[in-house]
Amino acid sequence: MTTTATTRKTPVRAATASFMGSAVEYYDFFLFGSAAALIFPTVFFPSGDQAALVMSFATFGFAYIARPFGAIILGHFGDRIGRQRVLMFTLLLMGLSTFVIGCLPGFAQIGWFAPVLLVLCRLAQGLSAAGEQAGASSLTLEHAPDSRRSFFTSWTLTGTQGGQILAALIFIPVVALPDDIKFSWGWRVPFWLSAVVVIVAFFIRRSLHETPEFEQAKADGQIARMPLVPLLKNHWRDVLRVICCAFIAAVSTVFGTLAIAYGKEEGLDASVTLWLVVVANVVALFTQPLFGTLADRIGRKPVFIYGALSSAAFMPFYMLSMGAGNNLVTFGLAILTFSCGYAAANAVWPSFYGEMFSVRVRFSGMAIGTQLGFLMAGFAPSIVAALGGGSAGGWVVISLFTAVIAVIASVSALTARETKDVPTDQLGLAAERRVASTV
Repeated sequence: MTTTATTRKTPVRAATASFMGSAVEYYDFFLFGSAAALIFPTVFFPSGDQAALVMSFATFGFAYIARPFGAIILGHFGDRIGRQRVLMFTLLLMGLSTFVIGCLPGFAQIGWFAPVLLVLCRLAQGLSAAGEQAGASSLTLEHAPDSRRSFFTSWTLTGTQGGQILAALIFIPVVALPDDIKFSWGWRVPFWLSAVVVIVAFFIRRSLHETPEFEQAKADGQIARMPLVPLLKNHWRDVLRVICCAFIAAVSTVFGTLAIAYGKEEGLDASVTLWLVVVANVVALFTQPLFGTLADRIGRKPVFIYGALSSAAFMPFYMLSMGAGNNLVTFGLAILTFSCGYAAANAVWPSFYGEMFSVRVRFSGMAIGTQLGFLMAGFAPSIVAALGGGSAGGWVVISLFTAVIAVIASVSALTARETKDVPTDQLGLAAERRVASTV
Protein backbone atom coordinates (compact mmCIF):
# COMPACT_ATOMS: atom_id res chain seq x y z
CA MET A 1 0.00 0.00 0.00
CA THR A 2 1.27 3.46 -0.83
CA THR A 3 0.45 6.59 1.11
CA THR A 4 0.59 10.24 0.14
CA ALA A 5 2.12 13.09 2.10
CA THR A 6 -1.28 14.07 3.39
CA THR A 7 -1.85 10.59 4.79
CA ARG A 8 1.59 9.82 6.20
CA LYS A 9 1.79 7.87 9.42
CA THR A 10 2.20 9.96 12.56
CA PRO A 11 2.31 7.40 15.38
CA VAL A 12 3.45 9.75 18.15
CA ARG A 13 0.74 12.31 17.41
CA ALA A 14 -1.85 9.58 17.12
CA ALA A 15 -0.80 8.00 20.41
CA THR A 16 -0.80 11.40 22.14
CA ALA A 17 -4.25 12.29 20.84
CA SER A 18 -5.57 8.86 21.84
CA PHE A 19 -4.01 9.16 25.28
CA MET A 20 -5.56 12.58 25.90
CA GLY A 21 -8.96 11.65 24.52
CA SER A 22 -9.09 8.45 26.56
CA ALA A 23 -7.96 10.34 29.66
CA VAL A 24 -10.86 12.76 29.31
CA GLU A 25 -13.39 10.05 28.55
CA TYR A 26 -12.35 7.90 31.47
CA TYR A 27 -11.89 10.76 33.89
CA ASP A 28 -15.61 11.24 33.41
CA PHE A 29 -16.35 7.52 33.39
CA PHE A 30 -14.37 6.58 36.49
CA LEU A 31 -15.50 9.68 38.34
CA PHE A 32 -18.99 8.23 38.13
CA GLY A 33 -17.68 4.91 39.49
CA SER A 34 -16.14 6.55 42.57
CA ALA A 35 -19.29 8.56 43.19
CA ALA A 36 -21.43 5.42 42.77
CA ALA A 37 -19.50 3.83 45.63
CA LEU A 38 -19.23 6.80 47.99
CA ILE A 39 -21.79 9.52 47.13
CA PHE A 40 -24.77 8.40 45.05
CA PRO A 41 -26.25 5.90 47.59
CA THR A 42 -26.85 8.89 49.89
CA VAL A 43 -27.73 11.58 47.32
CA PHE A 44 -29.87 9.75 44.76
CA PHE A 45 -31.58 7.01 46.78
CA PRO A 46 -33.92 7.00 49.79
CA SER A 47 -31.44 5.34 52.16
CA GLY A 48 -27.73 4.82 52.48
CA ASP A 49 -27.86 1.09 53.26
CA GLN A 50 -26.71 -1.96 51.29
CA ALA A 51 -29.77 -1.81 49.01
CA ALA A 52 -28.90 1.76 48.04
CA LEU A 53 -25.34 0.67 47.29
CA VAL A 54 -26.58 -2.11 45.00
CA MET A 55 -28.91 0.32 43.18
CA SER A 56 -26.12 2.86 42.89
CA PHE A 57 -23.80 0.28 41.33
CA ALA A 58 -26.65 -0.64 38.98
CA THR A 59 -26.67 2.94 37.64
CA PHE A 60 -22.96 2.46 36.97
CA GLY A 61 -23.84 -0.63 34.97
CA PHE A 62 -26.52 1.07 32.87
CA ALA A 63 -23.83 2.67 30.73
CA TYR A 64 -22.83 -0.78 29.62
CA ILE A 65 -26.35 -1.44 28.33
CA ALA A 66 -26.04 1.59 26.05
CA ARG A 67 -22.55 0.68 24.90
CA PRO A 68 -23.47 -2.18 22.50
CA PHE A 69 -26.00 0.08 20.76
CA GLY A 70 -23.43 2.88 20.64
CA ALA A 71 -20.88 0.41 19.26
CA ILE A 72 -23.14 -0.48 16.33
CA ILE A 73 -23.93 3.16 15.53
CA LEU A 74 -20.49 4.65 16.10
CA GLY A 75 -18.73 1.64 14.59
CA HIS A 76 -20.78 2.09 11.42
CA PHE A 77 -19.80 5.73 11.05
CA GLY A 78 -16.22 5.09 12.14
CA ASP A 79 -15.82 2.62 9.27
CA ARG A 80 -17.81 4.80 6.86
CA ILE A 81 -16.67 8.38 7.39
CA GLY A 82 -13.47 7.90 9.40
CA ARG A 83 -12.08 7.43 12.87
CA GLN A 84 -11.20 11.04 13.66
CA ARG A 85 -14.67 12.56 13.15
CA VAL A 86 -16.37 9.98 15.35
CA LEU A 87 -13.78 10.49 18.07
CA MET A 88 -14.54 14.21 18.16
CA PHE A 89 -18.22 13.42 18.69
CA THR A 90 -17.57 10.93 21.50
CA LEU A 91 -15.38 13.44 23.31
CA LEU A 92 -18.04 16.16 23.31
CA LEU A 93 -20.89 13.81 24.26
CA MET A 94 -19.01 12.45 27.26
CA GLY A 95 -18.05 15.91 28.48
CA LEU A 96 -21.60 17.29 28.21
CA SER A 97 -23.28 14.36 29.96
CA THR A 98 -20.74 14.46 32.81
CA PHE A 99 -21.25 18.19 33.34
CA VAL A 100 -25.02 17.69 33.48
CA ILE A 101 -24.65 15.00 36.18
CA GLY A 102 -23.08 17.65 38.39
CA CYS A 103 -26.21 19.77 37.99
CA LEU A 104 -28.82 17.10 38.87
CA PRO A 105 -31.06 17.50 41.92
CA GLY A 106 -31.00 14.66 44.45
CA PHE A 107 -33.63 12.31 45.84
CA ALA A 108 -34.56 14.78 48.58
CA GLN A 109 -35.58 17.33 45.95
CA ILE A 110 -37.41 15.31 43.26
CA GLY A 111 -37.68 11.75 44.58
CA TRP A 112 -37.28 8.87 42.14
CA PHE A 113 -36.92 11.27 39.21
CA ALA A 114 -33.39 11.92 40.51
CA PRO A 115 -32.02 8.41 39.83
CA VAL A 116 -33.97 8.32 36.54
CA LEU A 117 -32.16 11.45 35.33
CA LEU A 118 -28.90 10.03 36.60
CA VAL A 119 -29.46 6.87 34.53
CA LEU A 120 -30.20 8.94 31.40
CA CYS A 121 -26.92 10.81 31.78
CA ARG A 122 -25.14 7.52 32.40
CA LEU A 123 -26.62 6.10 29.20
CA ALA A 124 -25.18 9.08 27.29
CA GLN A 125 -21.79 8.36 28.83
CA GLY A 126 -22.12 4.76 27.70
CA LEU A 127 -22.91 5.77 24.11
CA SER A 128 -19.81 7.92 24.07
CA ALA A 129 -17.49 5.35 25.64
CA ALA A 130 -18.70 2.73 23.14
CA GLY A 131 -16.76 4.41 20.36
CA GLU A 132 -13.85 5.94 22.24
CA GLN A 133 -11.49 3.06 22.88
CA ALA A 134 -12.28 1.19 19.65
CA GLY A 135 -11.86 4.37 17.60
CA ALA A 136 -8.72 5.53 19.37
CA SER A 137 -7.18 2.07 19.16
CA SER A 138 -8.01 1.73 15.47
CA LEU A 139 -6.62 5.17 14.73
CA THR A 140 -3.36 4.57 16.61
CA LEU A 141 -2.87 1.04 15.25
CA GLU A 142 -3.22 2.27 11.67
CA HIS A 143 -0.74 5.09 12.25
CA ALA A 144 1.84 2.86 13.97
CA PRO A 145 4.77 1.09 12.27
CA ASP A 146 4.22 -2.65 11.87
CA SER A 147 6.84 -3.62 14.43
CA ARG A 148 5.54 -1.34 17.22
CA ARG A 149 1.77 -1.52 16.97
CA SER A 150 1.28 -2.95 20.45
CA PHE A 151 3.49 -0.29 22.07
CA PHE A 152 1.74 2.65 20.43
CA THR A 153 -1.79 1.31 20.92
CA SER A 154 -1.04 0.64 24.60
CA TRP A 155 -1.10 4.42 25.10
CA THR A 156 -4.83 4.45 24.42
CA LEU A 157 -5.39 2.35 27.53
CA THR A 158 -2.68 4.18 29.42
CA GLY A 159 -4.83 7.25 28.83
CA THR A 160 -7.66 5.53 30.66
CA GLN A 161 -5.32 5.06 33.62
CA GLY A 162 -4.49 8.75 33.46
CA GLY A 163 -8.19 9.58 33.53
CA GLN A 164 -8.77 7.34 36.51
CA ILE A 165 -5.83 8.90 38.36
CA LEU A 166 -7.15 12.41 37.72
CA ALA A 167 -10.67 11.42 38.81
CA ALA A 168 -9.43 9.85 42.03
CA LEU A 169 -7.09 12.76 42.86
CA ILE A 170 -9.90 15.25 42.44
CA PHE A 171 -12.32 13.08 44.41
CA ILE A 172 -10.00 12.54 47.40
CA PRO A 173 -10.49 16.06 48.86
CA VAL A 174 -14.23 15.75 48.20
CA VAL A 175 -14.62 12.69 50.46
CA ALA A 176 -12.71 14.55 53.18
CA LEU A 177 -15.29 17.37 53.27
CA PRO A 178 -17.88 17.59 56.06
CA ASP A 179 -21.00 15.60 55.16
CA ASP A 180 -23.25 18.65 54.80
CA ILE A 181 -20.91 20.09 52.14
CA LYS A 182 -19.89 16.80 50.55
CA PHE A 183 -23.44 15.58 49.91
CA SER A 184 -24.83 18.97 48.86
CA TRP A 185 -22.49 20.75 46.44
CA GLY A 186 -19.01 19.37 47.13
CA TRP A 187 -19.44 16.18 45.07
CA ARG A 188 -20.61 18.23 42.08
CA VAL A 189 -17.36 20.15 41.56
CA PRO A 190 -15.37 17.27 39.97
CA PHE A 191 -18.19 16.72 37.47
CA TRP A 192 -18.22 20.41 36.54
CA LEU A 193 -14.43 20.38 36.08
CA SER A 194 -14.83 17.91 33.24
CA ALA A 195 -15.62 20.88 30.99
CA VAL A 196 -12.04 22.12 31.37
CA VAL A 197 -10.34 18.85 30.42
CA VAL A 198 -12.73 18.34 27.49
CA ILE A 199 -11.74 21.69 26.00
CA VAL A 200 -8.03 20.83 26.28
CA ALA A 201 -8.46 17.42 24.64
CA PHE A 202 -10.71 18.86 21.93
CA PHE A 203 -7.98 21.13 20.60
CA ILE A 204 -5.39 18.33 20.73
CA ARG A 205 -7.57 15.82 18.91
CA ARG A 206 -8.97 18.12 16.22
CA SER A 207 -5.53 18.62 14.62
CA LEU A 208 -4.98 14.90 14.00
CA HIS A 209 -5.64 13.75 10.44
CA GLU A 210 -7.32 10.52 9.35
CA THR A 211 -5.32 7.28 9.21
CA PRO A 212 -3.45 6.36 6.02
CA GLU A 213 -4.98 2.87 6.10
CA PHE A 214 -8.52 4.26 6.05
CA GLU A 215 -7.75 6.91 3.42
CA GLN A 216 -6.21 4.28 1.15
CA ALA A 217 -9.19 1.94 1.59
CA LYS A 218 -11.48 4.85 0.78
CA ALA A 219 -9.46 5.73 -2.34
CA ASP A 220 -9.55 2.08 -3.46
CA GLY A 221 -13.33 1.87 -3.02
CA GLN A 222 -13.09 -0.70 -0.23
CA ILE A 223 -15.31 1.12 2.25
CA ALA A 224 -18.44 -0.94 2.94
CA ARG A 225 -21.81 0.83 2.82
CA MET A 226 -22.95 -1.31 5.74
CA PRO A 227 -19.81 -2.43 7.63
CA LEU A 228 -21.89 -4.67 9.89
CA VAL A 229 -22.63 -7.01 6.95
CA PRO A 230 -19.04 -7.97 6.03
CA LEU A 231 -18.15 -7.97 9.72
CA LEU A 232 -20.71 -10.64 10.59
CA LYS A 233 -20.05 -12.55 7.36
CA ASN A 234 -16.26 -12.69 7.57
CA HIS A 235 -15.36 -12.04 11.20
CA TRP A 236 -18.12 -13.46 13.39
CA ARG A 237 -15.64 -15.81 15.07
CA ASP A 238 -13.38 -12.88 15.88
CA VAL A 239 -16.28 -10.89 17.32
CA LEU A 240 -17.17 -13.79 19.62
CA ARG A 241 -13.52 -14.15 20.57
CA VAL A 242 -13.25 -10.47 21.48
CA ILE A 243 -16.48 -10.63 23.53
CA CYS A 244 -15.10 -13.43 25.71
CA CYS A 245 -11.63 -11.87 26.00
CA ALA A 246 -13.19 -8.54 26.99
CA PHE A 247 -14.66 -10.12 30.13
CA ILE A 248 -11.26 -9.43 31.69
CA ALA A 249 -12.19 -5.73 31.88
CA ALA A 250 -14.35 -6.64 34.89
CA VAL A 251 -11.12 -6.76 36.91
CA SER A 252 -10.81 -3.01 36.45
CA THR A 253 -14.35 -2.19 37.54
CA VAL A 254 -14.12 -4.51 40.55
CA PHE A 255 -10.76 -3.00 41.50
CA GLY A 256 -11.85 0.61 40.95
CA THR A 257 -15.38 0.54 42.40
CA LEU A 258 -16.36 -2.52 44.42
CA ALA A 259 -13.01 -2.76 46.20
CA ILE A 260 -13.59 0.79 47.47
CA ALA A 261 -16.85 -0.29 49.11
CA TYR A 262 -15.27 -3.48 50.47
CA GLY A 263 -12.36 -1.51 51.88
CA LYS A 264 -14.77 0.69 53.82
CA GLU A 265 -16.43 -2.44 55.22
CA GLU A 266 -13.01 -3.64 56.39
CA GLY A 267 -12.37 -0.34 58.17
CA LEU A 268 -10.21 1.47 55.63
CA ASP A 269 -10.75 5.20 55.37
CA ALA A 270 -12.43 6.22 52.09
CA SER A 271 -9.44 8.39 51.16
CA VAL A 272 -7.11 5.40 51.59
CA THR A 273 -9.20 3.26 49.23
CA LEU A 274 -9.06 6.03 46.65
CA TRP A 275 -5.30 6.32 47.06
CA LEU A 276 -5.04 2.59 46.35
CA VAL A 277 -6.63 3.26 42.96
CA VAL A 278 -4.37 6.26 42.33
CA VAL A 279 -1.11 4.52 43.18
CA ALA A 280 -1.94 1.38 41.21
CA ASN A 281 -2.87 3.42 38.16
CA VAL A 282 0.22 5.63 38.44
CA VAL A 283 2.44 2.55 38.35
CA ALA A 284 0.38 1.21 35.42
CA LEU A 285 1.29 4.35 33.45
CA PHE A 286 4.80 2.92 33.32
CA THR A 287 4.13 -0.82 33.20
CA GLN A 288 1.58 -0.76 30.37
CA PRO A 289 3.93 0.64 27.70
CA LEU A 290 6.47 -1.97 28.83
CA PHE A 291 3.92 -4.74 28.39
CA GLY A 292 3.09 -3.27 24.98
CA THR A 293 6.75 -3.42 24.01
CA LEU A 294 7.00 -7.00 25.29
CA ALA A 295 3.99 -7.99 23.16
CA ASP A 296 5.75 -6.57 20.09
CA ARG A 297 8.62 -8.94 20.80
CA ILE A 298 7.03 -12.19 22.00
CA GLY A 299 3.44 -11.83 20.79
CA ARG A 300 0.06 -10.57 21.98
CA LYS A 301 -1.32 -13.89 23.25
CA PRO A 302 1.22 -14.77 25.97
CA VAL A 303 1.19 -11.26 27.45
CA PHE A 304 -2.61 -11.06 27.44
CA ILE A 305 -3.01 -14.51 29.03
CA TYR A 306 -0.42 -13.71 31.69
CA GLY A 307 -2.33 -10.52 32.57
CA ALA A 308 -5.64 -12.35 32.88
CA LEU A 309 -4.41 -15.26 35.00
CA SER A 310 -2.16 -13.17 37.24
CA SER A 311 -5.10 -10.89 38.05
CA ALA A 312 -7.00 -13.89 39.37
CA ALA A 313 -3.99 -15.18 41.29
CA PHE A 314 -3.26 -11.90 43.08
CA MET A 315 -6.83 -10.70 43.78
CA PRO A 316 -7.58 -12.78 46.93
CA PHE A 317 -4.35 -11.64 48.60
CA TYR A 318 -5.14 -8.02 47.79
CA MET A 319 -8.66 -8.27 49.18
CA LEU A 320 -7.54 -10.07 52.36
CA SER A 321 -4.88 -7.44 53.00
CA MET A 322 -7.55 -4.75 53.41
CA GLY A 323 -8.53 -6.16 56.79
CA ALA A 324 -5.00 -6.95 57.95
CA GLY A 325 -4.27 -3.46 59.27
CA ASN A 326 -1.07 -2.96 57.25
CA ASN A 327 -1.61 -0.31 54.60
CA LEU A 328 1.89 -0.77 53.16
CA VAL A 329 1.14 -4.41 52.34
CA THR A 330 -2.24 -3.43 50.88
CA PHE A 331 -0.65 -0.85 48.60
CA GLY A 332 1.99 -3.34 47.50
CA LEU A 333 -0.63 -5.95 46.63
CA ALA A 334 -2.75 -3.35 44.84
CA ILE A 335 0.24 -2.60 42.60
CA LEU A 336 0.94 -6.30 42.09
CA THR A 337 -2.68 -7.11 41.20
CA PHE A 338 -3.42 -4.17 38.96
CA SER A 339 -0.15 -2.66 37.70
CA CYS A 340 1.84 -5.88 37.28
CA GLY A 341 -1.04 -8.23 36.55
CA TYR A 342 -4.15 -6.80 34.95
CA ALA A 343 -2.13 -4.05 33.24
CA ALA A 344 -0.57 -6.64 30.92
CA ALA A 345 -3.92 -7.65 29.42
CA ASN A 346 -5.10 -4.05 29.47
CA ALA A 347 -2.07 -2.79 27.54
CA VAL A 348 -2.19 -5.48 24.88
CA TRP A 349 -5.88 -5.78 24.02
CA PRO A 350 -6.04 -2.72 21.68
CA SER A 351 -3.56 -4.36 19.32
CA PHE A 352 -4.68 -7.93 20.04
CA TYR A 353 -8.33 -7.24 19.22
CA GLY A 354 -7.75 -4.67 16.48
CA GLU A 355 -5.42 -6.93 14.52
CA MET A 356 -8.16 -9.56 14.17
CA PHE A 357 -10.06 -7.29 11.74
CA SER A 358 -9.38 -5.70 8.36
CA VAL A 359 -9.37 -1.93 7.96
CA ARG A 360 -12.89 -1.77 6.52
CA VAL A 361 -14.52 -3.32 9.62
CA ARG A 362 -11.93 -2.72 12.34
CA PHE A 363 -13.78 0.05 14.16
CA SER A 364 -17.07 -1.90 14.12
CA GLY A 365 -15.45 -5.19 15.07
CA MET A 366 -13.58 -3.78 18.02
CA ALA A 367 -16.46 -1.62 19.19
CA ILE A 368 -19.16 -4.31 19.04
CA GLY A 369 -16.96 -7.10 20.40
CA THR A 370 -15.58 -5.10 23.32
CA GLN A 371 -18.84 -3.44 24.29
CA LEU A 372 -20.74 -6.72 24.44
CA GLY A 373 -17.92 -8.17 26.52
CA PHE A 374 -17.79 -5.07 28.70
CA LEU A 375 -21.36 -5.74 29.82
CA MET A 376 -19.76 -8.14 32.27
CA ALA A 377 -17.49 -5.37 33.50
CA GLY A 378 -20.36 -2.92 33.86
CA PHE A 379 -22.55 -5.11 36.00
CA ALA A 380 -19.77 -6.88 37.88
CA PRO A 381 -19.89 -4.47 40.86
CA SER A 382 -23.67 -4.74 41.32
CA ILE A 383 -23.69 -8.53 40.74
CA VAL A 384 -20.86 -9.19 43.16
CA ALA A 385 -22.23 -6.68 45.67
CA ALA A 386 -25.62 -8.44 45.56
CA LEU A 387 -23.81 -11.73 46.28
CA GLY A 388 -22.18 -10.18 49.33
CA GLY A 389 -18.95 -8.95 47.81
CA GLY A 390 -19.23 -5.57 49.50
CA SER A 391 -19.81 -6.99 53.00
CA ALA A 392 -17.66 -8.84 55.54
CA GLY A 393 -16.10 -11.92 53.99
CA GLY A 394 -16.83 -10.63 50.49
CA TRP A 395 -13.26 -11.28 49.42
CA VAL A 396 -14.22 -14.87 48.63
CA VAL A 397 -16.97 -13.84 46.20
CA ILE A 398 -14.75 -11.20 44.57
CA SER A 399 -11.85 -13.62 44.16
CA LEU A 400 -13.97 -16.43 42.69
CA PHE A 401 -15.62 -14.02 40.27
CA THR A 402 -12.24 -12.73 39.11
CA ALA A 403 -10.95 -16.28 38.62
CA VAL A 404 -13.92 -17.30 36.45
CA ILE A 405 -13.68 -14.33 34.09
CA ALA A 406 -9.90 -14.70 33.86
CA VAL A 407 -10.19 -18.32 32.76
CA ILE A 408 -12.87 -17.47 30.16
CA ALA A 409 -10.72 -14.66 28.71
CA SER A 410 -7.57 -16.82 28.65
CA VAL A 411 -9.23 -19.78 26.92
CA SER A 412 -10.69 -17.45 24.31
CA ALA A 413 -7.30 -15.81 23.71
CA LEU A 414 -5.73 -19.23 23.13
CA THR A 415 -8.01 -19.72 20.11
CA ALA A 416 -6.81 -16.51 18.41
CA ARG A 417 -4.19 -16.23 15.69
CA GLU A 418 -0.91 -14.55 16.69
CA THR A 419 -0.61 -11.38 14.58
CA LYS A 420 2.53 -9.59 15.75
CA ASP A 421 4.37 -10.38 12.49
CA VAL A 422 1.46 -9.72 10.10
CA PRO A 423 1.85 -6.46 8.09
CA THR A 424 -0.78 -3.84 8.90
CA ASP A 425 -2.31 -3.87 5.43
CA GLN A 426 -2.74 -7.67 5.64
CA LEU A 427 -4.48 -7.77 9.03
CA GLY A 428 -7.84 -9.53 9.01
CA LEU A 429 -7.55 -10.59 5.38
CA ALA A 430 -6.91 -14.25 6.22
CA ALA A 431 -10.39 -14.57 7.70
CA GLU A 432 -11.95 -12.89 4.67
CA ARG A 433 -10.07 -15.18 2.27
CA ARG A 434 -11.15 -18.23 4.26
CA VAL A 435 -14.81 -17.25 3.99
CA ALA A 436 -14.45 -16.39 0.28
CA SER A 437 -12.90 -19.81 -0.45
CA THR A 438 -15.91 -21.59 1.05
CA VAL A 439 -18.48 -19.66 -0.99
